[in-house]
Amino acid sequence: MNLLKQSKPTESELEILQVLWDKKAATVRTVHELLAATKDCGYTTTLKLMQIMFEKGLVSRDDSKKTHIYKAAISQEKTQSQFLNKMIDTLFAGSSANLVLQALGGHTTSNEELEKIQLLINQLKKEK
Repeated sequence: MNLLKQSKPTESELEILQVLWDKKAATVRTVHELLAATKDCGYTTTLKLMQIMFEKGLVSRDDSKKTHIYKAAISQEKTQSQFLNKMIDTLFAGSSANLVLQALGGHTTSNEELEKIQLLINQLKKEK
């Protein structure tokens, strides 16, 4: 059973997961303070979302102390991969090349990023 397909994170849940991926573990207060720095959200909203995420299996919770500590229960890499594959299938008719062309054409790309992309292309060509 694929947990992410069963309980796909919403946009707000992804924001919370991003904080937990960055921090490794955090209290609701810490997550709320980081989110509130960039968007208008109430503490009780953050708390409720994190409780729902716990019920969905997206986060784990250590409730052995008065202050609960939350951790992401799904990996960032797996989540990114699943969302990206879905996006390639639905928005780019299954073409990863069209995704890359759109991404590179729509944003400024540094020379360092282009070098990383070129290394990946070279590696993929060798594997064929």
